Parts: sequence; C-alpha cells; structure tokens
Amino acid sequence: MKLPYAWSQATPVFDDENLVSCAGLAPVMGLAERAGLSQLLADRVHVDAALVRSAGVNPAGKITSIIAGMAAGADCIDDLDVIRSGGMTKMFDQVYAPATLGQFLREFTHGHTRQLASVARAHLVNLVGCTNLLPGIQEQAFIDIDSLLRPVYGHAKQGASFGHAKIGGKQLLRRGLSPLVTTISTRQGAPVVPGIRLRAGKAGSGRGAASMVIEAIGTAREAGATGQILTRGDSAYGNHLVAGACLDHGSLFSLVLAKNAAVNTAIASIPEDAWTPVHYPGAVIDPDTGRLISDAQVAEIPEFTAFATTERPITARLIVRRVRDVAKMDELFPVWRHHPFFTNSTEPAPEADITHRAHAIIETVHSDMIDGPLAHLPSGSFAANGAWAICTGICHNLLRAAGTLVGGAHAVARGATLRRDLVTVPARLARPARRKFLHLPAHWPWADHWITLWDNTFNHGTGPPAAA
Repeated sequence: MKLPYAWSQATPVFDDENLVSCAGLAPVMGLAERAGLSQLLADRVHVDAALVRSAGVNPAGKITSIIAGMAAGADCIDDLDVIRSGGMTKMFDQVYAPATLGQFLREFTHGHTRQLASVARAHLVNLVGCTNLLPGIQEQAFIDIDSLLRPVYGHAKQGASFGHAKIGGKQLLRRGLSPLVTTISTRQGAPVVPGIRLRAGKAGSGRGAASMVIEAIGTAREAGATGQILTRGDSAYGNHLVAGACLDHGSLFSLVLAKNAAVNTAIASIPEDAWTPVHYPGAVIDPDTGRLISDAQVAEIPEFTAFATTERPITARLIVRRVRDVAKMDELFPVWRHHPFFTNSTEPAPEADITHRAHAIIETVHSDMIDGPLAHLPSGSFAANGAWAICTGICHNLLRAAGTLVGGAHAVARGATLRRDLVTVPARLARPARRKFLHLPAHWPWADHWITLWDNTFNHGTGPPAAA
C-alpha cells in the first residue's frame, strides 16, 4: 500500500458531526441493555446523596459510559473520551466526559465495589439467558481461579506493594496491585468472568479465594449449571478453605497441592508399575522449566488425607503427574519431577490430568484483559481501581456475548479481535426521513458478521435468533 503524493498535500479537518467512529457500540450496548445492565446498576449501586458530590449522580449512566469506552478500546480514564467524538452523542444518551467519570470513580468505597460486583454477576447470568454464551453449561461447567500482578509505577497508588510475579519462568518481585479472578467455562464455550477482586500487591495469592469460589459457584448455578461443576486451581488454592467451600456448595475440586512431607511420602510409595502414560492433545508448558512437553506419566493414590493438621482434613484422590527432567537426562537412571493435585472427580487418572491441565485457560482471560482495559489501573484510589477492574470483567463478558451472537470464530475470539471486527467500525448517521440509517464502509471484511450481531441483538433480522 502506498500513499499518492497528492494526498500528502491534503488538508485534514475534524468537523464531521455525523461521523461515528465506533458504530459497533450500538449493538454491543444494546445487548448490555437487553441483559438489563442499566436497571441492575440503578437497583444495586447506591450512593449516599448526603455524602457525595454531583459526580455521584446517575451511577448507571456513568458506569455504562465507562464500559462502552472500554469496549471501544479505552485503557485509561482519558481514553474514555472516545465515546464523545463526532455523532456518538447523537446515537447515545447519557454520555459523560472523562473528568466526570474519573471523579465518579474516586468517590467509590469498598461497599460500592461490592455492589458493583453483584451487578457483574447478575448481568452475566442475564447474558447467558439471552445468548448462547456458555453452551453445554447444563451438563458440565468449569470454574477456574487465579491471580495476577499488574505493575504500577506512581507513588500515589493506594495499596501498591511488592508482590511475586513470574516472568520468563522466573519469580520476580514487582510493585503493583493484585486482582483475583474467577472464570466460568464449558467444554464448548470460552471462559467468562463472574468475579474479579482487587487486592494489594503483597496479598497472598489465595487470600479471599474461598469466598470468590463460593460466589462463582452460585453464579454458575444461577446461569443454568444444573449438572457437574469442577473448580480448578494451582497450589495457592490447594488448601482446606477452598476445598471445603467446594464440598459445601456442591462443586468438585481439582487443586494442586504444595509438596510437604505427607505428599512426598505418598509419592514415594507409588510402585513403578502403577505409572500410566498420558498424551496431551497439544504440547503444554512445564511450569518448572518453561519447556513444552507433550508426554508424561500419571499415577494415583485413591485415598489420601490432605490438610490433616487443619480443622478440616479432607480425604480424596491424589493424582501425580511426572515428567522426565531433561536437564538430567539418563536413560539408565532417569530423574523425574512430580506434580501432585488433589481431586474428588471420578475421571480416570489420565483424563483427570488432562482436565486439570485445562485450568490454564484462565491465563487467556488474563492476557485478554491486560491487552484491553486492564493494561492500566488508572486511579490513585484503591476503590476506584477496584471498580475499574470489575468494569473490565463486565466488558469482557459483554464482548464475549456479542461474539457468541455472531457465531463461528468470533464466539471464541480475543477481545482485541472483537473490538477490531465488530466495535470500531466507522459509520455515518443519516436521517432522510423518520427512519434512521447507518452508512458503514463498503467492502468491510466483517460486514456479514456485523449485520448478524445487529439482527440478533435487536431481533429483527434474518440471522439466527438468540438462544432463550
């Protein structure tokens, strides 16, 4: 592609009041309202009028403005101005300036973030009800939990402290904030976010995990998970609190156990002929070396009592995966590294290991949010950043539901792909008569997908109807 010289001499003028830069926000925010987002916000997010400034008025309009900006690619408060360009204010009501939205977020308290978190869970349930967001959830659902560390650099960030992060296979200390995230997925459906909770950077990975798991199980049940639910987590969540929460609320668990004397003794007791080869559908990354592996061996101890020194010992299966240590390769005396996990699922050990390894799907959600609104935690206020993180989860679920309405590859596409193909589409507003028109670019590569989203959102087209 080459720009002709004549166009380099052109005069650019930003003066078109009828040009919309992100026309895809129309069906996306229409879908948000179809799932009752504004009403949920009005009913559940309450700001005390006696204690708040004018920025706290109409929280529903302000939060939906933040989510719309995130869907259009905003990753900081200033970027939210994208929703006010050109004809956007003609297409949408209650469009607020970034300064107002930033002031509104700074007025949040911990109680307000908990109210917003309840909105996020209820909105996800509604999205599942009006789209095919989690296909197969009636048969089986998977809940995954994990934390991440988002680095921050300003000295005025409340809660910022040094926490552990793994970069390039190495553990490092980084100054930041640590969101704890839960996801719900199915074998056919991409993961969505029922909960995200911001914590200080130095918070232990498992802090608050049991209550997050309980909320995620409840959300999955409300969304239609009448069958089996399996909760998965790494060693930070392999404790009696998380496992007990799963047992108390009707979920199976598959949790990595940190090695201790009891676990090491159990592994040493496994006879050599008990190991069974397991072949992964695709190569996976070894957490110790960072290398790709595709073959391993597994064995199990049918009855192993974990957390024996706690107030709630639990007996279930201990499944151990072992892989050859390539750094100490010896055909005559091989050296193995062992990775145990604790589960009460009934799958055979090789299948249970493959299912457990699929816990890594939550990393795709982390990378998706980091590539979007969670690229920054934009405020100095801890509660404001907590609200921003929750809005990030709502936006993720909304884009995922929009992709589901389109179908095909978009049902499992990354957020960046959905923004490029469906949201950031320019259009011109036209009203030659009473009926409104949107003139979109000719030869848009994803025009058919965009029309499918529009038709399925507003239920007046030729596309397939949304699942009830």
